[in-house]
Amino acid sequence: MKKLKAGIIGAGTISGIYIKNLQDSFSGSVDLCAIANASPEKAREAALRHGLDFAESPDALLARDDIAIVLNLTPPAAHYAVAKAAIEVGKHIYNEKPLCANLVEGEALLELAQKNNLRISCAPDTFLGAGIQTARKLIDDGWIGRPVGGVAFLMNHGPEHWHPAPEFYYAPGGGPLFDMGPYYLTALAVLLGPVASVTGSTATAFDTRDITSKEKCCQKITVTTPTHISALLDFSCGVALTMTMSFDVWSHSLPHIEIYGSEGSLQIGDPNFFISPVLMKRRGATTWQEIPLIGPSSSRLADLLDNENWRGIGVADMAEAIYADRQHCASGALALHVLEVMTRISESAKTGKRLAISHSCERPEKLIL
Repeated sequence: MKKLKAGIIGAGTISGIYIKNLQDSFSGSVDLCAIANASPEKAREAALRHGLDFAESPDALLARDDIAIVLNLTPPAAHYAVAKAAIEVGKHIYNEKPLCANLVEGEALLELAQKNNLRISCAPDTFLGAGIQTARKLIDDGWIGRPVGGVAFLMNHGPEHWHPAPEFYYAPGGGPLFDMGPYYLTALAVLLGPVASVTGSTATAFDTRDITSKEKCCQKITVTTPTHISALLDFSCGVALTMTMSFDVWSHSLPHIEIYGSEGSLQIGDPNFFISPVLMKRRGATTWQEIPLIGPSSSRLADLLDNENWRGIGVADMAEAIYADRQHCASGALALHVLEVMTRISESAKTGKRLAISHSCERPEKLIL
């Protein structure tokens, strides 16, 4: 198959795994050839380390006629500007999550891409891994009957003890909802379909946070975004699900995701990973049963069940979808839906009102396995 050339803008921490996977596992679909960064030296170092072309600036990378796909791995506040510039020069775009820092930007981005007949894809693509796909098949095949309820929990004490530059996690566009929410909400949309309405509540335990990671140890962060969020999600399919996202919890014993059906319950591991355990307890059973994960149908993905981090599979899927003239899985519509759900949760917390979701999405029909 003919390969599309791709370039990366953003040489931060997350770029390493994208580069590794695109140069190795997904090299048959994408030809990753160049990297740029707002700080040129970081791009130069990454280019030398990985054998990529060094672009002196994001504009220099966008000016290359041979690059068809741009991976936008910049911080969330820059997602819109970089993606917009890429679309305006005729590039397909793959954004790191979230799609944009706010809903207005996300709506404008999808409108611009549609106008220019270009594709937008967006992380996370972890739902293409064996964990979520196994759970999806169990639901679709009726193993827990009709889904009626569920819970989702992301609770820890924040990233400042390990992340080299954690300040953005505590600024608008960050926090547990906008940082980790995309993994959970994308997985839930794939499993259950779109959310119809939300009710939210937020809190903040600490006005400042102490960085204890090596690079900025003992520096303080001023917290300007909620760090504990609870929400009730009402899905179009009739499921009512409670979700809590928090950076204010020292310990807990709650599941990542559980779906409750008329014939049983399904427990799903961390949606931040491509491989996560799936357990089921059907009506009448006395214990939970761990379900063997679905293996890939393609020999090209033969090590899928042995690799917890396949970031970049969404890029490869979009490239293949362009040639096959089909919808790619990690679609812009899915990412915009997730962005609106997060936005409305925040708005609901401020207004005290239940808010409807206007941007719907389809569950991906073509799954990578």
